[in-house]
Amino acid sequence: MQLNANLEWLYGHLPLDQRFAAAAADGFAGAEMLQPYEQPPAWYADALKAHGLTAVLHNTPIRPDSPGRLGWAAIPGGQAEFRECFDRARAVAEATGSRRIHVMAGDCRGHDERACRQALDQNLAWALRHAESDDLVLMLEPLNRADMPGYFYWLPEQALDVIRAFDSPRLRLQFDLYHCVKEGLDLAQELERCRGFIGHVQLAGAPDRHEPDLSRDGLFATVAALPAAGYDSWLGCEYKPRSTAAEGLIWADPLRQQGMIR
Repeated sequence: MQLNANLEWLYGHLPLDQRFAAAAADGFAGAEMLQPYEQPPAWYADALKAHGLTAVLHNTPIRPDSPGRLGWAAIPGGQAEFRECFDRARAVAEATGSRRIHVMAGDCRGHDERACRQALDQNLAWALRHAESDDLVLMLEPLNRADMPGYFYWLPEQALDVIRAFDSPRLRLQFDLYHCVKEGLDLAQELERCRGFIGHVQLAGAPDRHEPDLSRDGLFATVAALPAAGYDSWLGCEYKPRSTAAEGLIWADPLRQQGMIR
């Protein structure tokens, strides 16, 4: 496995054009981009290439001051907005080579749950047709209720229910250990539940979302068990450093010493 940098979380204090260089200087080979829409897609492709970074994942666009503040996929009546946003995400994928798109479901407070699920199913069915033609994998990520109140799913089992219904290798779980811990879940149990469905893994330290402490919450054992559970790819560093990203990376030393990450 290999660590990748979330450019916004680790380097959000820097101007956009400096984040790529900072990630490369800190030894990262891959990058997640939450909202790569401030510049044209080719700009992000050039920035990644200039610093030898692989595009690992990006999110579909959000609109903070609208019903789509956390995405549109599960918002009833938001089909047109979802398709527009998904097409923008596809353009970034085409330019950068990123193969994973996190499909943001949305803040569903005030909407009927069944209507939200129907909207999500319809939008994913449409998006999966494009994922097949574009060689993409779509990610569903549960977000904990303390940080993201109203998000359509907050437990892995809820997202897995959607994933299993489609039974497509193009739809996978974004397994974020931080969100699981914030929901009070047992990581070993959740990993077993999610076996075979994980398409990307992210981690941070709970409760404050700083560097992970591998001695807490079963983090070390969970990361160690990922390959046996069918996942041996990127580990997304999605946290706010206590000081600098470079200084904080000491948290990963035990993983390197055990040969778990390259």
